[in-house]
Amino acid sequence: MLNIRNLTKSVGGRTLFEGASFTVNYAERVALVGPNGAGKSTLFNIILEDDTADRGEVERDEWTTLGFLPQESEALGDESVLDVATGRAGVLAELEATLRRLEGEGTVDVPEYYQAQAKYDTLSDPGLEAKAKKMLRGLGFEEADFGRAAKEMSGGWVMRAHLSRLLAMEPDLLMLDEPTNHLDLASLLWFQNYLKSYPGAVLLISHDRAFMDELIATVYDIEDQKLVQYTGNYSKFEAQREQRFEQRMAAWKNQQKEIEKSQEFIDRFRSVASKAAQAQSRQRQLDKMEKLERPRSPRKVFKIQFPQPTRSGQRVISLKGVDMAYGDLKIYQNLDVDIERGDRVALVGPNGAGKSTLLKMLAGVLEFQKGERDLGHNCRIGYFSQHRAATLDPEATVLEEVAKSAKDLTEDECRGVLGSFLFRKEEVFKKTKVLSGGEKSRVNLVKFLVDPPNLLLMDEPTTHLDLVSIEAIIVALAKYEGTLVFISHDVHFIRKLGTTVWHISKGQITKYAGDYDYYLEKSGGLADERAAITAG
Repeated sequence: MLNIRNLTKSVGGRTLFEGASFTVNYAERVALVGPNGAGKSTLFNIILEDDTADRGEVERDEWTTLGFLPQESEALGDESVLDVATGRAGVLAELEATLRRLEGEGTVDVPEYYQAQAKYDTLSDPGLEAKAKKMLRGLGFEEADFGRAAKEMSGGWVMRAHLSRLLAMEPDLLMLDEPTNHLDLASLLWFQNYLKSYPGAVLLISHDRAFMDELIATVYDIEDQKLVQYTGNYSKFEAQREQRFEQRMAAWKNQQKEIEKSQEFIDRFRSVASKAAQAQSRQRQLDKMEKLERPRSPRKVFKIQFPQPTRSGQRVISLKGVDMAYGDLKIYQNLDVDIERGDRVALVGPNGAGKSTLLKMLAGVLEFQKGERDLGHNCRIGYFSQHRAATLDPEATVLEEVAKSAKDLTEDECRGVLGSFLFRKEEVFKKTKVLSGGEKSRVNLVKFLVDPPNLLLMDEPTTHLDLVSIEAIIVALAKYEGTLVFISHDVHFIRKLGTTVWHISKGQITKYAGDYDYYLEKSGGLADERAAITAG
């Protein structure tokens, strides 16, 4: 359904890919991977005809419908959430005008007319609204949200409404750029299960390893300006990529030995009359040889030894008899919570259940109406919030920000730590105000790790981070000797770090004294929360 042939694209004098080719077949699940800046989103834009290649071609079957979910949502007018999810807002009138225009021109036997008519018929289908509502419920919306103006909601919720629209319309090819960034764990698992039986093809850019492992059957990696195909999910791709690197490195080394041997013969015998002809023949062979480039090693996680926090008492923090409400909306009543030294608690549950509220109360940044917050002996708290970018000094450089937190580290040691989180060479002198969301998250993570508190509270720490950065955090936190309480929708992250799971729903906390898989086994894997959705 989609063929990319010999595509070449350069941006600002830098070649992103050259002679790149790949194919997406009907109902196939494909992931496009590569480091930040490799050209993944640019390739998406070329497929969508929002950008052009320098050379090559993109072919799509004439009748293939395409749906695209960008990382950022488009601006909204006064349409409701349901209007966005059905795709009807302003579109029906435009389609009708297109159909009337083409009919007036007598050009009804053309792809543009058939595509407009098919889309008009789909949007006019009375069953579309019921399907859109099902998608909205699956992605975490309540019935009361359907009539709300979408512009009143956060960007993450607007993105979910757009995703609902795509799923309801079922395009033949679904293109998704970081679709899990704004989903809570319950919505992500619903979305993941839905895509498993999705009738069309899926082309995906994602930094969620577990999500790709569950869905993907083919991976294309942008490597050395080429697109390299691997069969299998993300974990299988990683193993195959390492094997391919070792094979290419062995081939390069063998060729280098052959070149060195030939050159030694040439240098030794080019002036010897009886061997000069042989030396010239060897030189011609060497000149004609297609030289292999030394392969670059796949990016790997740097293992840095961070300092450990001061030891806290056995009881780290408690909430006693806490009541918390936002106006008339009651979140918690008579809540009791105890966290002990060494706990690694993953907070899970539906969006709006109170996970972030609990974390803020523990951090002391949110006041509650009743009850007590009691810190244990020597407890020192670090709160890593969803809005962490605001904590950076916009005029400070990356190196200056980290140096503030790492008073015992030299500049070279700070630069070494920053290098492990992909801030290399001159990048450490960038001011924080020009950093991307992912870069700001990495700076904040480094600040915590170079001067760690003994109670670390983290709210979605992996958002906007690439896979190597996520692994670097996991490696660092796996060695962390303090107490950790976190919220994440990244299943791989939860599995690696959570030893206890607290499920929060309707103001109640259910504690599971085991890891994420134990929680899924004992809880039925969120079956209760999502049972009503499959019923429609």
